[in-house]
Amino acid sequence: IMNDFLTEIEFVGLTSRLKRLSDALLYSTKELYKSEGLDIEPNWNLIFILLQENEAMTITEISEKLQFSHPAVVKIINKMKKNGHVETKTDDQDKRRQILTLTEKAHRQLPLFEKYWTAGRQTVMDLLEDSPNFLEEFLKIEEKVNQSDYKERTLKNLKNDKLSN
Repeated sequence: IMNDFLTEIEFVGLTSRLKRLSDALLYSTKELYKSEGLDIEPNWNLIFILLQENEAMTITEISEKLQFSHPAVVKIINKMKKNGHVETKTDDQDKRRQILTLTEKAHRQLPLFEKYWTAGRQTVMDLLEDSPNFLEEFLKIEEKVNQSDYKERTLKNLKNDKLSN
C-alpha cells in the first residue's frame, strides 16, 4: 500500500484532507442520485428541509441560516428552479425580494427523497461510529475559525515569532 503524503505531513495536509473527504462524499452522493434516477444534487436537501419547515424564504434568509454565501445559494436555487423543485415570486412589499417556495413536483417527490436522505444520515452515522465526539470536536474548530480566521491567526503567529526572535 502506498503511503498517503497528506497524512504523513499531518497538520500541513489537514485542509487538503478535509477537501478530499468532502469531494469523495459529494461525488459519491451525486453518483448515488444519478444511478437511482433522482433528479437532485447534494446540498439540495438542505434547501428542501428549510423550505419544508418555513414554507417560504428569501435567498438572504437561506444563506444566513446555512451560513453559505449569497452567490452559493443563488447557484443552488437556480439549479433547483431549472429542475422544477423551487419557484420564486416577488415580494408584494419589496419588489427586490424574491420569495422561494417548493413546487408541487417537489412536494410529490419529497417522500422518495427523504428515504434516501434518511439512509444517507445512517451512512454518515456508520462512518462516524468510531468517532463518537467528532461532531462536537468539529463544532469547536468551526467556532474558533468564526472567532478568528486562518489569516488572522497566522498573522498573529508571524508577529509572535518576530517578537521572540
